[in-house]
Amino acid sequence: MEEYHSSNESTFHSEEADSIVKECIESVVGNDDYSQSLVNKWTAGIVERCLTQLVKQGKPYKYIVTCAVMQKTGAGLHTANSCYWDTTMDGSSTVRWENRTMYCVVSVFAVAIA
Repeated sequence: MEEYHSSNESTFHSEEADSIVKECIESVVGNDDYSQSLVNKWTAGIVERCLTQLVKQGKPYKYIVTCAVMQKTGAGLHTANSCYWDTTMDGSSTVRWENRTMYCVVSVFAVAIA
């Protein structure tokens, strides 16, 4: 347990989370075009894969992952989040990914285990 408490190991790095999220989105959605019948499968797959990859890092965090997939139709999509927590340990990351036919927005919230 001691390795979890070193400053480098227990700090949330949003760049690492961004990279993990992008890889997960691309592995689940790939080059597929938007399909309403696949959205539930995609969002569940992205969330589960992100959680699995984040937990594999072995850092002392509880994670919350959200995912929204929207077809590109010219309509607007606005998202926001706010957190009240320990900013020295906890962190969040939001990734906006898109292809020719859709947008995908994934947010990761990491809360340090005390």
